[in-house]
Amino acid sequence: MEQQPEKLWNRSFILLILANWFTFMSFQMLIPTLPPYMEDIGGSKTQVGLVTTLFSIGAILSRPFIGHILQSQARKVLVLVGSISLLIITSLYSVTAIIVVFLLFRFIHGLAWGWSTTTNGTAAVDLVPKKKIGEGMGYFGLSVTIGMIIAPSLGIFLFQNYNFNILIIASVSLGIIALTLFSLTTFITPEEVHKKTFDMKSFSFFGSLIEKPSWYPALVSFFNTFGYGAIVTFIVIYGEEKNIDHIYLFYLFNATFATIARPITGRFFDRRGPWLVIMTCSLFAFAGMWTIAIAESFIYLIIAGILFGIGFGSMMPAFQAWIISKTTQERSGIANGMYYSSIDLGIGLSALLLGVISNQLGLETASLFKISSVSFLLVLLLTYFDYRKNKHIPWVEASE
Repeated sequence: MEQQPEKLWNRSFILLILANWFTFMSFQMLIPTLPPYMEDIGGSKTQVGLVTTLFSIGAILSRPFIGHILQSQARKVLVLVGSISLLIITSLYSVTAIIVVFLLFRFIHGLAWGWSTTTNGTAAVDLVPKKKIGEGMGYFGLSVTIGMIIAPSLGIFLFQNYNFNILIIASVSLGIIALTLFSLTTFITPEEVHKKTFDMKSFSFFGSLIEKPSWYPALVSFFNTFGYGAIVTFIVIYGEEKNIDHIYLFYLFNATFATIARPITGRFFDRRGPWLVIMTCSLFAFAGMWTIAIAESFIYLIIAGILFGIGFGSMMPAFQAWIISKTTQERSGIANGMYYSSIDLGIGLSALLLGVISNQLGLETASLFKISSVSFLLVLLLTYFDYRKNKHIPWVEASE
């Protein structure tokens, strides 16, 4: 019988963190570069938004299915299928410059991404001791956040200094490393999952899309990533409009300070819960967004990166741990899927809505950053409401 490990750091957990990091590196290289590439091949602002939105729709649609499958199936094969699928679809981007086909690839990529992130996140939950869920998912979340932060700068560098095909080759190479590390990882499948048999007749799309006890933190997570969606979609275009060089510095300092802050906020989460961490960090993210909006040089981007690293970088794993703490281990796959869907939905809707607003009202990109900054204030308010409701319950008791 497979037992959840008593110690946080073990060979499998380390391999899984590294493999997930390379997966996010491979994927996140494409996030800020596909929108300007779409412009280069003749796409409109709305079509630029669709690059992110169609991907998000695909990811959200696939997660209920994989969440249902994870309730009865071992982890390793599912993780490997997701990794291989990402490799195949990434390699296909370089074979077409036809906008409709390109957007179709993005939708299929979203399906594969939804599968992969849900299985990887669930596998991490299985490897983390229950009493260290905040700290453990904080460290696992570093592979997500650092991938989201470092890889875009690498992607921007390759896109601006070489060409799109070189970018795709680099992305595929990182994906191959991830697949190799996943193959070497020993996964743990909970006993209650082994006892269940797969039954598609019992599948409910909405039942597997939403884990009811976790819906509130997932909603707050959606508003958190709505703000971030403006950055990943428009920051390269913004830099070109403002003639600001070294856009990658934002991502570099973001990664550095997210790494510094993560262990501290993870331990604080385990002792005190998610509320104070998220409320404080939402203010840092709000300040970071406005710093970008008024940027005149790369110095502003460095300051914004520091603020965002502390703020957004700490909130991501806090939301995941908060969502997971609300459910059972058997349904952690569904809860994880809902967490990642909140990210994709937030980023996807942000890209689409801000793209349409920009087209219809003729707003400058700086105004889009100001508008999206409001989402971090909503994060603060919604988290405060939950804190007022539950502050009388000790966090350790509330999370059990």
